[in-house]
Amino acid sequence: MSRAIDATALVRKLKRNGLTLCVAESITGGGLAQVITDVPGASSAFLGGVITYSDASKTKFLAIPKRTLTKESAVSEVVARQMAQAARANFGSDFAISTTGVAGPGKAYGQKAGTVWIAIASKRETIAIALELKGTRSEIRHATIESAIASFERILSM
Repeated sequence: MSRAIDATALVRKLKRNGLTLCVAESITGGGLAQVITDVPGASSAFLGGVITYSDASKTKFLAIPKRTLTKESAVSEVVARQMAQAARANFGSDFAISTTGVAGPGKAYGQKAGTVWIAIASKRETIAIALELKGTRSEIRHATIESAIASFERILSM
């Protein structure tokens, strides 16, 4: 069983600095939002999220061009960046985190299981992080959420 992910420090930093966050999730299927909203009082910093698991939902709700999804694939740096940027704009938040990847088993979009992209968007910039994870479907999703939280905490500490 995976150990619990605690986003308490992340929520505290956001609240202390008067900052807001939203998410756009694919591979994590709402798990990232759940970890954040498990923290009491998170609603003062967390504005919400969107789960765009299919390519069609990425186009409909985040305006990711079909051409980009076809050319780059949903599991790409370009799409991760666009997901985070669109979510931030749609929610009007200071930051957005996006997750996209292949949890497995097997391949999808020509990528092997464990191929993951996380993007963190702010008004100034969007940072993309590539991961190559190993494990079961559940372990890959869990590690993606852990990495997203840890990466964002590092950015907030800069």
